[in-house]
Amino acid sequence: MSNAPAVTEGTALPAEPSAPRRFLRMLWADKFALAALLFLLLVVLMALLGPALLGDVAQKQNLRGRNAPPFEWARGWLWWMGADSLGRPLLARIIVAARNTVAIAAGAVLASALVGTTLGLVAGYASRRVGEAIMRLADVIMSFPSLLLAVIVLYVLGPSVTNVVLVLAITRIPVYLRTTRAEVLEIRERMFVSAARVMGASPRRIVLRHILPVVLPTLTTLATLDFAYVMLAESALSFLGIGIQPPDITWGLMIAQGKEHLTRAWWLSFWPGLAIILTTLSLNLLSNWMRIALDPTQRWRLEMRGRPDA
Repeated sequence: MSNAPAVTEGTALPAEPSAPRRFLRMLWADKFALAALLFLLLVVLMALLGPALLGDVAQKQNLRGRNAPPFEWARGWLWWMGADSLGRPLLARIIVAARNTVAIAAGAVLASALVGTTLGLVAGYASRRVGEAIMRLADVIMSFPSLLLAVIVLYVLGPSVTNVVLVLAITRIPVYLRTTRAEVLEIRERMFVSAARVMGASPRRIVLRHILPVVLPTLTTLATLDFAYVMLAESALSFLGIGIQPPDITWGLMIAQGKEHLTRAWWLSFWPGLAIILTTLSLNLLSNWMRIALDPTQRWRLEMRGRPDA
């Protein structure tokens, strides 16, 4: 005899949860992704409020406290990471440096994603000749090592925030171009695109209203991963001395300034390096969650784990 409750004609089916609530459940099901998101929100908060609150403290020199060791609580909470070679508190400088670090990475990713996605949509849906011409442009950019190209451009134009964003964006355009083109070439043959074409929709409407929304989840995941890559690339340029220059500051520049004191003051490079590691790790964890959450064929794994009765 079955124990299942009988469904009468008047019984109402449970309401489907809204999309934001469903995504919150999936995020709660992956505790690593949740911790990564909270850490990234903290980084964004530091980037927004840090310079206004601690900008003067981060630049004020105190030669009596130069290379002060960490964990000395008597000096105050701003000094628990120690001080640099000019006696400036490292915690305040890391918080202030978050703005330039995040702004450069975000600017480069947004610029490269916008240009690369646009070219990829055109190359994937336009004629074969146009697509081949655009792909040759990507091949030219990829033929130069990204770091070498950055060194040449920054040496000619000079290091600045705008130039660093420009050169990092140029080197990342082929990534979005190739990914978008490959997705468009597959999606353009699907039934709903053929139906829109038969009903008289213009190529622009087909690309923007039917193809682009299907490509966006893949590009979002890619941009999250690329954010970490660009942040590491900017840190490498600053470490080589051709990135951001003082008085501007980034985490990579802090590592470069502390490399001369590694044997006697390891904390000068350790704390900004740890900030870069934790940020890139959080971005990788969040992108892995987004890859599953935005894929309808894989989303059920997180939905089942996030159910209250699971």
